[in-house]
Amino acid sequence: MIVAERGFAETKGIEPIARLAGFGVAAVEPGFFGLGPVPAVRKALDRAGWTLGDIERIEINEAFAAVPLAIIKELRIPEDIVNVEGGAVAHGHPIGATGAILTTRLLYSMKRDGLSKGIVTLCIGGGQGIALALEAL
Repeated sequence: MIVAERGFAETKGIEPIARLAGFGVAAVEPGFFGLGPVPAVRKALDRAGWTLGDIERIEINEAFAAVPLAIIKELRIPEDIVNVEGGAVAHGHPIGATGAILTTRLLYSMKRDGLSKGIVTLCIGGGQGIALALEAL
């Protein structure tokens, strides 16, 4: 995965597959770190000018099996758009690479299924959450 300005990518002959429409970084009480993605997703959506209803696919880091379930409940998003190819319980969670892996998995599943708007999000120890709103090109 390469993250670059579109003009730079094009001068190097690299065809962009998505654009970063928005991002969010937030924090919650450290004991509830699994919910850090909730405010982060809301910030990313706000920056992208999207609503929760605009999301067609979402990858939620499954640091623990309960994390995606709690985020689905808090954000009131449909289960069938979340981690459609399985989560970290199935695929693993290589610290330091998980964000890139989830982003790549999200973009390729969106491309395969003809979708345009997706979110990737991770909880981070200490109470942080991060989210990207990505739009397929």
